[in-house]
Amino acid sequence: MTKAASAKKAASTKQTASAKKASPVKGAASAKKAASAKRTSSAKKTASAKKTASAKKTASAKKAASAKKAASKTSAAQKASKGAAVKKAPAAKKVAVAPKKATARLKGTAPAKAVVHPPGDESPTALVRRARRINRELAEVFPYAHPELDFENPFQLVVATVLSAQTTDLRVNQTTPALFAKYPTPEDLAAANPEEVEEILRPCGFFRAKTKSVIGLSKALVEDFGGQVPGRLEDLVKLPGVGRKTAFVVLGNAFGRPGITVDTHFQRLVRRWRWTGETDPDKIEAAIGALFPKSDWTDLSHHVIWHGRRICHARKPACGACPIAPLCPAYGEGETDPEKAKKLLKYEKGGFPGQRLKPPQAYLDAGGKAAPPLGAG
Repeated sequence: MTKAASAKKAASTKQTASAKKASPVKGAASAKKAASAKRTSSAKKTASAKKTASAKKTASAKKAASAKKAASKTSAAQKASKGAAVKKAPAAKKVAVAPKKATARLKGTAPAKAVVHPPGDESPTALVRRARRINRELAEVFPYAHPELDFENPFQLVVATVLSAQTTDLRVNQTTPALFAKYPTPEDLAAANPEEVEEILRPCGFFRAKTKSVIGLSKALVEDFGGQVPGRLEDLVKLPGVGRKTAFVVLGNAFGRPGITVDTHFQRLVRRWRWTGETDPDKIEAAIGALFPKSDWTDLSHHVIWHGRRICHARKPACGACPIAPLCPAYGEGETDPEKAKKLLKYEKGGFPGQRLKPPQAYLDAGGKAAPPLGAG
């Protein structure tokens, strides 16, 4: 081998050895690179995962917000719908509210005022105010209101009131002239022949029972009160056929002592007006008495009863011709058309005769007509 070849071989061997020495360094560098790549990849993955999670959260939040918004809109819509329904309810009631036409003054009626619908939870104070206002309005409509039984003294009034049970005041007024012409005093009626009295009272209905009552009360007046009608409630109710209603009619109209007459008209109207929910006459009397001063009781009775007979009928109230329609919670139960309602008015309000054959002059001055005697129509 030549020296040159030997040197070349040695150099080659050195290079190989050097390459071998350098190889571990390169491997380490390569490992570092790999680790770095892994870390980068892992970081990228983590970042990607975070981004995905964040995106999901954002999407979820957006969905929740959207759902909340939708729910809020739905709730608002429901509320609006409910509000509309609540608002529409009174609109439906407006059909039963006194129209402006009904406020026009009909013959003998007062003009209606602002419409008031008392709430179901009306306070006691509000009830008192409304009740008294109704009475004031009726006092303007019926300034001539009076007992619709013909009488000239307390005895005639108590007898006529007993006879008015289960019949009209008109029929009693047509019957009593013959009775009082033949038996003018309690002593006369107490000694009367029952059969003769029955014949006179036959047009009143229940004439046998009524004959027994009027003869019995006449005897009681003669035996217990010297032939005079007593002026105290506790004494009057002891007479045969006389209850609290009859007693208050006599006290209020023959003696000027305040009393509330709870007849069928009075009972019906005070419940219709929601002054009371009681059905027992004594409880009605107590409940209504608490709403008014005692001095108003007798006239109040006349106003309510007259309104019940002429306008606020049991079956067909003339709501369209009612002067207190704005104050009535039952407006609309009857005829609301003014012209049709006007045809339902009775007695002087409808241009017809009243119930008394001898009514007070104030009634005649107001346009009222006297009732015809028995057999005249």
